[in-house]
Amino acid sequence: MSADPTTAPAAEDPALPSEVTERWKARFRAPRVSLPDWAQDAPQRSLYASDQSGVVEQYAWDRGTDTHRQVTDRPNGTLMGTLSPDGETIWWFADSDGDEFGVWMTQPFAGGPDSAAVPEVGPAYPAGLEVGRTMVALGRSTDDGSELWLAPHGAAPRVIYTHADPASVDALTRDDELLVISHSEHGDPRYPALRVLRTADTTEEAPSVVAEKWDGEGRGLHALEFGPRPGDRRLLVGHERRGREELLLWDVDTGTETEIDLHLPGDVTAGWYPDGSALLVGHDHAARTELYRYDLGTGALEKLDTPPGVVRGATARPDGTVELAWSSSERPPVIRRADGPVVLSVSDHEPPAAYPVEDRWVPGPGGDVHALLVRPEGEGPFATAFLVHGGPESADDDSYRARRAAYVDAGYAVVHVNYRGSTGYGSAWRDALTGRPGLTELEDIGAVYDALVAEGIVDPRRALISGGSWGGFLTLLALGTQPERWAAGIAEVPVADYLAAYEDEMEGLRAYDRALFGGSPDDVRDVYVRSSPLTYVDAVAAPVLLVAGANDPRCPVRQIDNYLAALDARGKTHEVYRYDAGHGSLVIEETIRQVELALNFALRTVPPAPHPARGAAPAARS
Repeated sequence: MSADPTTAPAAEDPALPSEVTERWKARFRAPRVSLPDWAQDAPQRSLYASDQSGVVEQYAWDRGTDTHRQVTDRPNGTLMGTLSPDGETIWWFADSDGDEFGVWMTQPFAGGPDSAAVPEVGPAYPAGLEVGRTMVALGRSTDDGSELWLAPHGAAPRVIYTHADPASVDALTRDDELLVISHSEHGDPRYPALRVLRTADTTEEAPSVVAEKWDGEGRGLHALEFGPRPGDRRLLVGHERRGREELLLWDVDTGTETEIDLHLPGDVTAGWYPDGSALLVGHDHAARTELYRYDLGTGALEKLDTPPGVVRGATARPDGTVELAWSSSERPPVIRRADGPVVLSVSDHEPPAAYPVEDRWVPGPGGDVHALLVRPEGEGPFATAFLVHGGPESADDDSYRARRAAYVDAGYAVVHVNYRGSTGYGSAWRDALTGRPGLTELEDIGAVYDALVAEGIVDPRRALISGGSWGGFLTLLALGTQPERWAAGIAEVPVADYLAAYEDEMEGLRAYDRALFGGSPDDVRDVYVRSSPLTYVDAVAAPVLLVAGANDPRCPVRQIDNYLAALDARGKTHEVYRYDAGHGSLVIEETIRQVELALNFALRTVPPAPHPARGAAPAARS
């Protein structure tokens, strides 16, 4: 059968206690802010994103007067924005209803009309933006490939690079003389190479190349930032020469490089302290983040005193203080200084606390698998929701997750699995799914499932799987290849029919898929078919809810419709919900609506057994 949850009879809907419902919704409705970006030459001027209006929009903040102003106001929100170095101009990306296809707009910091930033550059998917003092460099991606532009102030913009494979604008020197771009001319956008161009005279026909760097097959390079001082030609680069993300300094004038070996077990990234004497280093390992100050003169590595949890972004201010966006699985997000004080808050009320995660390391076919577990109070085995992350190059972590807490509120245990393909566990772990995507990750999820069943935590009769994007893909693939494990599935904006998805998705993702699968469907059709959920639809036994975005460029709706038609033709139990946006929603009430539908579906198909803690609020950490 097929049903639209928006028209399901209310009498069939299982009800949570009202205090439970209000608590999980309050976590979503509590206003959040991103780490404020600040103008290099006017650090009192900042820009941040916030959902305080109920939709994620851009906000200007003058720190000198402590005044805030909403910059954008669009029905489906505005996710991307930045400031010019002088702080006079705000740049923001205008797509159409969440489809990620659009143009850059500008608005004066003090307020005023919006204008097309570079009218000569047509709509496209964004591929990098660097706003300099005398020029702008921007990238765009279409079905024809990549196109990079330079737009000097007072002169006509010009194309400086085109290629069928992905490329992007990465960094400008402080004096705008040098631009670094990343490219994948070697054929694999997962492991980009770098090229430094002289902006004054580079053209598409005659590029003025200063330097090139590529570490070879299977080793990516990522340009982070040029040094912050005038005339600084040191480029901070991320590399993975020893099997994990590390750092090096590349002097593009002299061609010399210095690897920075910090002897930390996880992946690292970094930014500059404004005086150029030190790096602010972020270290991600085993689902948590640490921050360090690395002195370039002495080599001293000083750990900053931040509480355990996850840092989503950090920046060093001109006065030497460090600001960061932090949360933990129990405590909600906050913008604070590393030494403690809150920097920015847009609400007087903190959202409800959530639940701590437990770590589990489980032997898997490719090595030990790291999983995170949250148990409701009471005795197991529990009805369990395996909430699978997207990406696949991403990871679940010890951060505040309103969706995770909602399932625990409803009485479920929750399990996250950082399967092969996840980041934070080294390059080999991240790349292990190459040539066999989907099925590789499910082996790890299955190993964790089996271990937790054996431990008496997961009730094998009451386990559901859910995820969005790549997690939605894994959800549908699991229902077809592991039908004995799952009592229900909830797939949000998934890849459901990989052959059709490849035809319709944005070109950058097609290039990624070619690298991941070993070619296009014309080259290795059997590999795509082997990894496509549609291939296994006959074996699906559990009810499934699919959520689809009408304007999604990443997991387009046609291939989801193909999967739904196959379910219909076979009489499989399923429901579908469609919303009018792209690959997710920036509208908070729409997000709440989707979570409510998912919880309702879970409660109807995999009801958790009542226990004394049902409806009890989590204890806050003092």
